[in-house]
Amino acid sequence: MDKTINQKAWFLVLPVFLVVAFSAVLPLMTVVNYSMQDTFGNNQFFWNGVGWFKELLDPSTDLGGRFLASLGRNLFFSAVILAIEVPLGIVVALSMPREGWSVAACLVILALPLLIPWNVVGTIWQIFGRPDIGLLGYTLNYLGFNYNYVSNDIDAWVTVIVMDVWHWTSLVALLCYAGLKSIPDAYYQAAQIDGASRWAVFKAIQLPKMNRVLLIAVLLRFMDSFMIYTEPFVVTGGGPGNSTTFVSIELVKIALGQFDLGKAAALSLVYNLIILIVCWVFYTVMTNAGTERKAVTQGESAAEPKPAAAPKPAGVLKPKEGVA
Repeated sequence: MDKTINQKAWFLVLPVFLVVAFSAVLPLMTVVNYSMQDTFGNNQFFWNGVGWFKELLDPSTDLGGRFLASLGRNLFFSAVILAIEVPLGIVVALSMPREGWSVAACLVILALPLLIPWNVVGTIWQIFGRPDIGLLGYTLNYLGFNYNYVSNDIDAWVTVIVMDVWHWTSLVALLCYAGLKSIPDAYYQAAQIDGASRWAVFKAIQLPKMNRVLLIAVLLRFMDSFMIYTEPFVVTGGGPGNSTTFVSIELVKIALGQFDLGKAAALSLVYNLIILIVCWVFYTVMTNAGTERKAVTQGESAAEPKPAAAPKPAGVLKPKEGVA
């Protein structure tokens, strides 16, 4: 029986396409248009071609130097965040209970930092780290540490990193916990029968089963950390100097501070392209790693010698019909 195809169903999703086109495609085209032009005010624009992109990628220019310096700070910050939050989230997820009333309590406690808005998080840590009235800053100075995130580059970096770890490690832990809860009990029972150690269970069962959720966690945390703006802007304002000025803060300075729309548009397009490329690299590498691990496991299982079949017992000869 032939299946009836009704193309009228596309009209049901047409409003969604219109909303996406209005909210995403049109602003993107506007940014592309600005990136190719220059203006001297009075809403008068002049064609500049790819001039802003050349200047942006040239380290000898002021714009290129600022962009590459902030890009290096962004990459370093994202690398440190991923190196801390992903392992820490896995450890927290493994330490959480699997049943009982404590499960709900742990989930609520972990979700609390995620419910706080970004600007409120920045305000909390701005006050918390002040050396005069903040609990953290006052305690560290009382213990003999000369802590001041306003005037010291290292203190500012440590404050921003610790603030982000406190805010977003819960997301990684919750995703990993969801992956652990999806593992059937039969895997753990088989590992217990084989006498597998805790590390062997984690390496052979838990980590491969968490591969998909870890991929989501890494992609989300990279995108969030690479696009971070509100928290460091509220805490340090990009300082001291330009030590915590990331690409997002540099973009706001150019667009709103200098009102240089051409440079800001070119920077935003390159910024977006870098995020897409790095996310694609993360996705490809982690997906291929999971596929290779699965292929190796299947190969090892196929290479194991199969037990020899037991000899069949000799059958009892039935007497022929008619024989006494």
